[in-house]
Amino acid sequence: MELMLWNTVLTAAVGILGWVLRDKAAELTRATILINRTREEVAKEYVTKAEVHADINRVMIRLEVLDAKLDRLIESNRIRGV
Repeated sequence: MELMLWNTVLTAAVGILGWVLRDKAAELTRATILINRTREEVAKEYVTKAEVHADINRVMIRLEVLDAKLDRLIESNRIRGV
């Protein structure tokens, strides 16, 4: 009788432990999927440092070209005496 009770308690404990572990594994899988989706969304909405630097460099180059054109315009007006 005592052995049967002991088997029942152990079976219940192992069953509960198995259920908890399976639940935690499923939750971990769900969290991993959500983290991966979040990474994908962040990559869509935000830019990297390299992209920002490339864009800023393009703007700076265009500003330097405009600055050179303005300098040439001012010099040509000085030479003509305007």
